Amino acid sequence: MPLLDTLRRLLLVSVVVGAAPLAVAQEDASSPPADAAEAKPKSDPAETKEVSVAPTAEDDDIAERLTGILRATDWFESPEIRVEEGVAFLSGVADSEEHRAWAERLAGRTEDVVAVVNQMGVVTPSMLDFSPATSQLDGMVRSFIQATPTFLVAALLLLLTWWAAGIAARIGKHVAQSRVENVLLRGMVGRFAAVPVLLLGAYMALHVAGLTRLAATVLGGTGLLGIVVGFAFRDIAENYLASILISMRRPFEIGDLVTIGDHKGFVQTVTSRGTQIMTLEGNHVQIPNSLVYKSVIENQTANPNVRLSFTVGIDYSDSAAAAQQAVLQTLRDHDAVLADPEPLVLVDALAASTVNLAIYFWVDASHYSHIKVRSAVMRLVKRRLQQGGFTLPDESREMIFPQGVPVRLIQEEGGPGRPASATTESNAAAADQAAEPADEGEPELEATEAEGNLVSEKHEIQQQAAGARPLSDGENLIDSQPEERSERAR
Repeated sequence: MPLLDTLRRLLLVSVVVGAAPLAVAQEDASSPPADAAEAKPKSDPAETKEVSVAPTAEDDDIAERLTGILRATDWFESPEIRVEEGVAFLSGVADSEEHRAWAERLAGRTEDVVAVVNQMGVVTPSMLDFSPATSQLDGMVRSFIQATPTFLVAALLLLLTWWAAGIAARIGKHVAQSRVENVLLRGMVGRFAAVPVLLLGAYMALHVAGLTRLAATVLGGTGLLGIVVGFAFRDIAENYLASILISMRRPFEIGDLVTIGDHKGFVQTVTSRGTQIMTLEGNHVQIPNSLVYKSVIENQTANPNVRLSFTVGIDYSDSAAAAQQAVLQTLRDHDAVLADPEPLVLVDALAASTVNLAIYFWVDASHYSHIKVRSAVMRLVKRRLQQGGFTLPDESREMIFPQGVPVRLIQEEGGPGRPASATTESNAAAADQAAEPADEGEPELEATEAEGNLVSEKHEIQQQAAGARPLSDGENLIDSQPEERSERAR
């Protein structure tokens, strides 16, 4: 029997060895592409390797050895290995596909095993089996615990980065303190100095934490992020840029009386968000800086002198030159009217019933209220003209009656019991009383109690603003500099 078994083995080996060259020759003759060979399924049940002609291990010994190994792993149920002529047949149930493939590789690497036929099955997990989930969760917990020291170091690095960025910002502000006068620009210099430190620290922290790809994405996506943020916050960016330009060009100062669009008032604050003014009615108005920069700004305080004007009409029978001289003298006598530029009294129009005189004069608006001064000057001009015998007729309209106007005499002149001379004297007295100015006996005052003391309303508005609730707590970008402005005026 041993001799017969030996002959059988030699015959099997001869067949295998002889078939191998034949298979190689057929493969060369057909010349299949290399990709086709690679695409051959790996689950070939008869995977072979180089065969030894004179095996040194018996089939039973191989089967016993492999069976012992599989049982020792405790990964298989009822493992059984049968070896015939160097071909190992694996049977049983593996707990996973990975362990089934492992058993096949183990048998293939065993000495004197020329081929492996894997007939093992795989345990079908139950629908209520949570072991994969718990296994994944356990792995995640282990990974988190192992990565905790790394994340702690990364967090410490971020804190150091934040601290270093603050120092860089303060250094940038200190350097810009003596070179940049604008408050907003000094803050921007500090922020720009801190940005590279923040980016470098964030990259190092992510790299230490093992998030190298994320770190590269952060640095590479900074430009794209800037574009996206620019489109999303376009209005805010425009407003911020307008704040910088306003703070640099300074079209007005704090306390100036300005007209921006439809709003007129005294400038209170200029922040990075908007310009706040207080109107002459005492109302706060906050205007976005983008609108301020694009609007027409009328600054009535930059030049303190303001020219005022009004029109008065005299009768055609009065002397226009004498009326001009009387009005001019009134303007020269008033303390609030500037002598330089000199006031003017010009004949402006020949109206239907009056000769209109246009009166122009200048007032220092930084000290006087132009509306109060205009009221006082108009009152004094009226008084001077009336005292000089000039007539100030009202606007009249000529009415024509083509058919005439019937007149019926109710009673005779003088009436019963009253002589005509008495009526005439009474009418003359009434006419003289009407011609006499109503303020003939009053003193000639430059300002009445109703007109106030003619001073500017700026101080009153500032007092109202000081007691009002502020609309913004941002840093004021424009500081009031009265000394510099007075120096420029001189």
